[in-house]
This record gives sequence, structure tokens and C-alpha cells, in this order.
Amino acid sequence: MSEFEAEVKKAEKELEQGLIPVGNGGFGDGTMNDEFLGDLKMQAQEYGQQIKDAAEKARDFASEKFTQAGDKIKDLSSKDPKELVEDAKEFARQKPGQTILISAAVGLVLGLLLRGRK
Repeated sequence: MSEFEAEVKKAEKELEQGLIPVGNGGFGDGTMNDEFLGDLKMQAQEYGQQIKDAAEKARDFASEKFTQAGDKIKDLSSKDPKELVEDAKEFARQKPGQTILISAAVGLVLGLLLRGRK
């Protein structure tokens, strides 16, 4: 189980523990309180379901992206370094503007990382 899945399970358990049972008793004339607590319980269940749905979507998205990244890494590791250089040159010839933007972004990130070490 991944760390993300463990966090989702933990959040689900905390949500279940935080729900209070709706019963007869406690605060004054039980009818108004039961209605109010029933509404709160329904809202909490709806929010819990929405959280579960969002977590499932996030997990699916993350696993899809990790799979795509793994495939790219396999493709890159199977290529010869000379092929990679030739591919980069060809990309730069076809899309010079995008190449400049990528280079600027990489330079900015490296600059921030190196400055952060000092």
C-alpha cells in the first residue's frame, strides 16, 4: 500500500470516528435536535463521499502519471546517449521557441536550488 493510500485510509477512519450517532436524548426536546443532528449526519456523509471520490480520482491520476513516467524512463534508459543527443538536436530544430522556454525554466529551477543550498 502506498503512502497516499495509507493517508486516505487514515482520513476515512478519522471521519468515521468523528461522526456522532443520532439518538433520542441529550439536548432539550429531542425532535429539533434529532432533525438538526440528522441533517448534520447527512451532510457529513455527503462530504465523506465527496472526499472518497476525490481521493480515488487523485489516486487514479497519480498512478496513471507514474505509469507514464515509468514508460518514459524505460524508453530513455534503452536509448544510447548519442541517440538522445540527436533527438534533442532534432527537437530544437523543429521547435526552437519551446526549446528556449524549457532551457530557461530548467536554468531558473537549478538557480533556485543552488541558491537555496547556501
